[in-house]
Amino acid sequence: MGSVTGAVLKTLLLLSTQNWNRVEAGNSYDCDDPLVSALPQTSFSSSSELSSSHGPGFARLNRRDGAGGWSPLVSNKYQWLQIDLGERMEITAVATQGGYGSSNWVTSYLLMFSDSGRNWKQYRQEDSIWGFSGNTNADSVVHYRLQPSIKARHLRFIPLEWNSKGRIGMRIEVFGCTYRSEVVDLDGKSSLLYRFDQKSLSPIKDIISLKFKTMASDGILIHRAGSNGDHITLELRRGKLFLLINSGEAKLASAHALISLTLGSLLDDQHWHSVLIQRLGKQVNFTVDEHQHRFHAQGEFNYLDLDYEISFGGIPAPAKSVSIPHKNFHGCLENLYYNGVDITDLAKQQKPQIIITGNVSFSCSQPQSVPVTFLSSRSYLALPSFSGEDEISATFQFRTWNEAGLLLFSELQQVSGGLLLFLSDGKLKLNLYQPGKLPSDITAGVGLNDGQWHSVSLSAKRNHVSLAVDGHVASAAPSLGPEQIYSGGTYYFGGCPDKSFGSKCKSPHDGFQGCMRLISISNKVVDLISVQQGALGNFSDLQIDSCGISDRCLPNYCEHGGRCSQSWSAFHCNCTNTGYRGATCHNSIYEQSCEAYKYRGNTSGFYYIDSDGSGPLGPFLQYCNMTETAWTIIQHNGSELTRVRNTNPENPYAGFFEYVASMEQLQATISLAEHCEQELTYYCKKSRLVNKQDGTPLSWWIGRTNEAQTYWGGSLPDPQKCTCGLEGNCINSQYYCNCDADRNEWTNDTGFLSYKEHLPVTKIVITDTGRPHSEAAYKLGPLLCRGDRAFWNSAFFNTEASYLHFPTFHGELSADVSFFFKTTASSGVFLENLGITDFIRIELRSPIVVTFSFDVGNGPFEISVQSPTHFNDNQWHHVWVERNMKEASIQVDQLSPKTQPAPTDGHVLLQLNSQLFVGGTATRQRGFLGCIRSLQLNGMALDLEERAQVTPGVEPGCRGHCRSYGKLCLNGGKCREKPSGISCDCTFSAYTGPFCSHEISAYFGSGSSVIYNFQENYSLSKNSSSQAASFHGDKKMSREMIKFSFRTTRTPSLLLYTSSFYKEYLSVIIAKNGSLQIRYKLNRYREPDVVNVDFKNMADGHLHHIKIDREDGVVFVEIDENTRRQVYLSSGTEFSAVKSLVLGRISEHSDVDQETALAGAQGFVGCLSAVQFSHVAPLKAALYPSHPAPITVTGHVTESSCVTQAGTDATSRERTHSFADHSGTIDDREPLTNAIKSDSAIIGGLIAVVIFILLCITAIAVRIYQQKRLYKRNEAKRSENADSAAAVLKSDLNIQNAVSENQKEYYF
Repeated sequence: MGSVTGAVLKTLLLLSTQNWNRVEAGNSYDCDDPLVSALPQTSFSSSSELSSSHGPGFARLNRRDGAGGWSPLVSNKYQWLQIDLGERMEITAVATQGGYGSSNWVTSYLLMFSDSGRNWKQYRQEDSIWGFSGNTNADSVVHYRLQPSIKARHLRFIPLEWNSKGRIGMRIEVFGCTYRSEVVDLDGKSSLLYRFDQKSLSPIKDIISLKFKTMASDGILIHRAGSNGDHITLELRRGKLFLLINSGEAKLASAHALISLTLGSLLDDQHWHSVLIQRLGKQVNFTVDEHQHRFHAQGEFNYLDLDYEISFGGIPAPAKSVSIPHKNFHGCLENLYYNGVDITDLAKQQKPQIIITGNVSFSCSQPQSVPVTFLSSRSYLALPSFSGEDEISATFQFRTWNEAGLLLFSELQQVSGGLLLFLSDGKLKLNLYQPGKLPSDITAGVGLNDGQWHSVSLSAKRNHVSLAVDGHVASAAPSLGPEQIYSGGTYYFGGCPDKSFGSKCKSPHDGFQGCMRLISISNKVVDLISVQQGALGNFSDLQIDSCGISDRCLPNYCEHGGRCSQSWSAFHCNCTNTGYRGATCHNSIYEQSCEAYKYRGNTSGFYYIDSDGSGPLGPFLQYCNMTETAWTIIQHNGSELTRVRNTNPENPYAGFFEYVASMEQLQATISLAEHCEQELTYYCKKSRLVNKQDGTPLSWWIGRTNEAQTYWGGSLPDPQKCTCGLEGNCINSQYYCNCDADRNEWTNDTGFLSYKEHLPVTKIVITDTGRPHSEAAYKLGPLLCRGDRAFWNSAFFNTEASYLHFPTFHGELSADVSFFFKTTASSGVFLENLGITDFIRIELRSPIVVTFSFDVGNGPFEISVQSPTHFNDNQWHHVWVERNMKEASIQVDQLSPKTQPAPTDGHVLLQLNSQLFVGGTATRQRGFLGCIRSLQLNGMALDLEERAQVTPGVEPGCRGHCRSYGKLCLNGGKCREKPSGISCDCTFSAYTGPFCSHEISAYFGSGSSVIYNFQENYSLSKNSSSQAASFHGDKKMSREMIKFSFRTTRTPSLLLYTSSFYKEYLSVIIAKNGSLQIRYKLNRYREPDVVNVDFKNMADGHLHHIKIDREDGVVFVEIDENTRRQVYLSSGTEFSAVKSLVLGRISEHSDVDQETALAGAQGFVGCLSAVQFSHVAPLKAALYPSHPAPITVTGHVTESSCVTQAGTDATSRERTHSFADHSGTIDDREPLTNAIKSDSAIIGGLIAVVIFILLCITAIAVRIYQQKRLYKRNEAKRSENADSAAAVLKSDLNIQNAVSENQKEYYF
């Protein structure tokens, strides 16, 4: 029913939008009549004319009278051609020509419009386009359709560029139709109140449309209230519109009671702005001009209890539900409709439904304020002072986004000084200076670069200076002496002219960029129109009678919560704490999966994952368990065991699971993974999953699809089945689940749910624990996902003409493309997508250059990355490119990225329409030869393998990853190829882990040892296939490599001892004095060679790293990676018939030197790590036996870590919170291994009896206590505290097993 209602509301919303568009458009169904051709000559005007035959009246399209068009006296950027249409019209298109039969034409121009012929506004084609492209010759017509259309009386064409071999020349036409308009003018003290019949209104529907224009930055436009606090208010604050909807639930402290939506900016510009508000149930659409905000309310929002009246322009007294100060609206409203009712027409006819308060007129007054725009830092306005003035006095208003800039300069006569008024860090500062004296400063205001109008009043007379900002006065008495301040004759607003003009204007600051208005000097208003006409003062780079300020943060192009700030010419995005980077916070700083982190060489730990890359979903923190595959572990709030009692179908228990990520983030992670699973542990005692009689489910769980699922852990998605049903080993063969046997003893149906479309589990419902002795318990494990389907998705292009094609790439405002490639070819196109003129292309330009080319309408650009090494080395290389409104960039591997800034106020939309070609081009030329992998566009992966399967010349998948990722295998690990990635074979390494990077360390207690026997006798060694077999008895070893680390405080100590059958040996010991000694005896008839390292005490409790490399008679020793020594042996060059290797104490009697014997008798107490003797790793063989090995361990030898806590970095410490490696399913016979920890494994004899009694008493006491609490609270379905639940259930299970005769199911 809800979905039907939602569909109806959406239909109504659509219909209402269409109706409003019809009202808004007026007669726009056929609105393309020529409007200029029939106008009289008096409707045309211009800044100047070259001659009477070049006057503006000759500027009609395709006319040849006069000189065949308008041309000004001087061709510069201050010229304009203006038409008066006689009344407000809707203008849908414009067309231009050059002067007939001449070399005079305009190549680009601005289009401006106005209602009154004052306060002009520029028309913008695109969000960042101000200019129109004009003509390329004199007679061809260039036509532009205006979307959106203009509603105005006056149009002005301002040439920007023209034919360099001629001058400005224009003929024009304007197309459109009559515009229907009903206007009401409110003076800031007046308002309209409309009262309507309650039968004519739906309580869930409101549709309001209007246009407004104002010079006031604040005011109430619409207000409708109710007696209990409900209200809808549309208010203008600081030039922005706020829509406030209060459902009256505010008194209940509901988080969703008050809705506040904000749209628009700089709306106090005295130009028309359109507003549409649509409220249908919980859906609210709020539109201001071309910007829209859609909002879907939460909670009970359908009904608003409102009175049957609505006010426009203010809040009638007494104000209901309004506790904040408010102003009435001062300005004009046009085409005001409320739910289809024309409010203005009712007011005009003085209908009784309308109550008019204050002075209301039905024509829009036009305030004659003339603003001026300072377009650049070189702009200035120079105005003369009035003669004989003995003071400096000026007032004006300004608005800007820039933090700094010169506002006013005036010379101080007689003292050769000057007065500077400027913005600095958003504050207004007044500086008076004269030679030989310290300058005097006054500071006023703060945050004045907020785009709002601010008023300034400056007065300097004699020795007193006063400065006021927005009515707040700051004054000072500078030390210039009495009667020292005299006007210098000229006031320079906004900047100083070039020095070549000979002015005395000096400023250490850049010029002002922004708008000024209401300029007065010595209390006399300056006529800026006279300035424009050249009759007063002079100026440069100004736009008079227009404020060209725009809000570049509306809409906000900073993505992912980036904070937008702006200057006059650009916006900036602050991406701090967003998880994204780049000019628009588009590119995620995190990987999309644990698999991607793994192949950057990361080990297990907590990582932020951004599953959709640069897409709309944010990153979230989860654990990556790096094993042979990378497992993602996502936790939730229900990981503890929960017990459930006293439920029935009428009173069910529902357990909810909330995850550390949103459902959208989880869905993206699951979709990206190769496999996901989640263990659902379910215990039952006399509690069924299915009703035996009718087959209806009694317990079920709900997953991502929000559908009830009745299959349980380990089963396929077949209704009402469990693991035992599939395996045929249920305790009652009549059922598919153990719990359905309905026994009065604990049993379970536990296993992993692995059907991705149903994961994760979000809810569990239990209804059959209401009978005597009936009970259930459950525990849900974390969501586990492994692999990344996109990361290894690849295709091999084996011909230059082959390519894959995909749908058009849509990245109009922001586009990023990333992929891996490997090739042996010297060039080729990776990717291309074309539009009519726009395009993007990424290619290997040469063996060392990757190039990103594009065009968004500003002409083609390209940026390249050049590498010092070749890209065509058949190794994987990563390419990432991005284009947004501010810049384009490219990065390859870890090379420095290259960036190309976007042109200021250029085209910004990337408009493509062809197919996306991957691995080639539409022309089938310059195609790519090689592999492309993990291709993603705006965070969305393209399935290359699926498309390659049906494309000739392209093969799915790419092998050969070891060449690129083999370096991840450390410490002697060997890289092994996999279809998706690599694995590291650590067989011959002293390390373990996915990259052979985990040290195998052990603590040796007193008297302990590890003995690795290479061979017992000659015959064994010759016939063995073990690692030791390579040390044959008849083989002489001329080289060995030894590496290990240790930490101890005991001297003397034996670190390592290797013996042979010929009484030859090698010993590494710490002598009594703490020095390290390496003793080689390679000839039993000679004394051993001794390498003595005595530069420091090696038994200092710190970790030391030893490396010994012998080849023949040369021994190379490295200690702690910095001390190196090379020694030549005299005792021999070969090790014959190696017998064994000993770590720790030597137990057998050996013919060794006295120092070795003493150390061997003491053995070793401390930590040994990563012991490697050539290809043998004795500690690994002892602690991680993969097959029977000739290893003997005596005494206390336990796995440990030789790295002290002080030596670990922050990352290592964080990752100590590790999870157990996940390696598939868990034995069903040990259901409580993780859920319930047991300290005893065998209960028998007297101990069993004692424990039995104690547990019985505990269980009974807890059960009585539980029942008492349940009775008091009348909450039968509440679960126990997780700890007590686990403890009590453990007691019950132990009791059950102690008395059970059949223990084939459970082992405790």
